[in-house]
Amino acid sequence: MADQPLGVFAGLATLDVIHHVSAVPRANEKVTGTAQFVAAGGPAANAAVTFAGLGGRAVLLTVLGRGPVAGLIRADLGAWGVEVVDIDPERTSGAPVSSIAVTAASGERSVVSADAVSDGAEAPADLADLLIGAGTLLVDGHYPLLAVAAARAARDRGIPVVVDAGRWKSVMADLLPLADAMVCSDDFRYPGTATSAHTAGILVARGVPGVVTTHGSEPVLWWRQGEHGAVDVPAVEVRDTLGAGDVFHGAYCYFSSSSGRGIAGDLESAAGIAALRCTVPGPRAWLGLLDSPPSMP
Repeated sequence: MADQPLGVFAGLATLDVIHHVSAVPRANEKVTGTAQFVAAGGPAANAAVTFAGLGGRAVLLTVLGRGPVAGLIRADLGAWGVEVVDIDPERTSGAPVSSIAVTAASGERSVVSADAVSDGAEAPADLADLLIGAGTLLVDGHYPLLAVAAARAARDRGIPVVVDAGRWKSVMADLLPLADAMVCSDDFRYPGTATSAHTAGILVARGVPGVVTTHGSEPVLWWRQGEHGAVDVPAVEVRDTLGAGDVFHGAYCYFSSSSGRGIAGDLESAAGIAALRCTVPGPRAWLGLLDSPPSMP
């Protein structure tokens, strides 16, 4: 497609081993899962899958290395339309694995995962070429050298930089002046702040052009170029919240690089996609419903 937007995503990819359970087990307790799934995960990876599912071309810059786990991650992402660029293909330490329990009644998830907030993987030599034609770059703060190099290269080329701000990482201080938009979870805190509103105020004061805060089922708040507003989140029957924030980020990247509706319209569309994701159990089945509106409870 000539008008197919290109999104580049730099950050973490994991192998998620997911069990749906009636209740999260206590210490020394075993429970029987009601369903199980194995899929690629991680903030940047999930956002890239969403971008591709919406019709974009998604390229993921990450670290996989050698080994069977890396192969599973690469195969799953490829099956869902994501082009994977492994920036450290000779690594032998093994790709990260996450263990996840999703409570069936509420859709809430509990996660045990590795991360890469202090990993020293270098950006690839052909980074500039990988950004050619991109309409957006998302960085999640994992692999910090990659995140900063990609954000600087994108900024130099006039490509909007979206920062997935799930939690404060030390690299965020370097990413703030490079960001076009900081999309923050309700838990994200600028150091020394106590609330998401205080954090947003600091980010705006620091000159971040666009600041967004998400609050689960509550309205999404945004600030951009002296304006601010709120976008309602569709009310849906929640079946599975795993990766919903990542889906929101990927959808925002897609709509902000292709819709021309402005930040409020892009956030409204992204909120609808994230809500749709929450209505379907499992990490991928919801992608088959992207042309359907979220079902109301």
